[in-house]
Amino acid sequence: MNIVFMGTPAFAVPSLRMLLEEGYQVVAVVTQPDRPQGRKRILTPTPVKEVALEYGLPVLQPERMRNKDAVEELAAYKPDLIVTAAYGQILPKAVLDLPTRGCVNIHGSLLPKYRGGAPIQRSIINGELVTGVTLMYMAEGLDTGDMIAQVKVAIEEKDTSGTMFEKLSKVGATLLQEQLPNLLEGIVTRIPQNDVDASYSPNLKREDERIDWNRSAREIFNQVRGLVPFSGAFTLWEGEVFKVWAASPSAISSQQDATLPGTVLELTELGIEVKTGDGSVWLTKVQPSGKKVMEVEAFVRGTSMVKGTVLS
Repeated sequence: MNIVFMGTPAFAVPSLRMLLEEGYQVVAVVTQPDRPQGRKRILTPTPVKEVALEYGLPVLQPERMRNKDAVEELAAYKPDLIVTAAYGQILPKAVLDLPTRGCVNIHGSLLPKYRGGAPIQRSIINGELVTGVTLMYMAEGLDTGDMIAQVKVAIEEKDTSGTMFEKLSKVGATLLQEQLPNLLEGIVTRIPQNDVDASYSPNLKREDERIDWNRSAREIFNQVRGLVPFSGAFTLWEGEVFKVWAASPSAISSQQDATLPGTVLELTELGIEVKTGDGSVWLTKVQPSGKKVMEVEAFVRGTSMVKGTVLS
């Protein structure tokens, strides 16, 4: 049967490789257009496109999948099944109706929780201890389609969005591999989602990256690791953006301390201790404005930051 794969970031790569290595007939790959990357703004293909080219597969890169020409180009491949993983666009009904075996999606949460574009990041930011992967049929709503199967995955203390993306991408590929024979035979049991239990995870905005030092140490810790390795969290130091790439909450609570949240309590080669709403956090990897990411030991050796500095 003809399979069309739709995906964009590294999260989707294990699933595409699995299909190819297992000998399934992937007739085309759909991914986002090449975008400028880095300081030199070099036009760069998506990770999924790189794999597709490696295997000599046709690659479609429409700006908008809702465009009539894009739908017609896709239809020419006569897909029996469309598999998506972090493609990055909502598919129109015209595409959903194309394959005889439907469109299935590998979603990085335990639906109906965390529907939307940033389920992995939001799960960590919100302090969840468990997340997972859902294989689901796609529908016109936002991640509202019937479920096929789920796998739970623990979020460990050391995990960041980066490590969870890697874990869940592999789990998703395995789950797809297990379910594909039934999908292609058309003998899958659909499990409707309970909308009452639904929650949403919209794409992250700039304000989601700003640290509010009035929040608890645990909340700030979760915020930082939920934004790594993509954007990092940030605060302001002397009016300039000061990014935080790694932190840990202090075991000692200073809840009764009248010190203003955001105040630097200690400045050592082991970390920068900053007052929070209920205690403190230690910043261990930072990035001053205009500089590269650095371990705090290197930052402390040459900084003008002192104990008592207030980060806004």
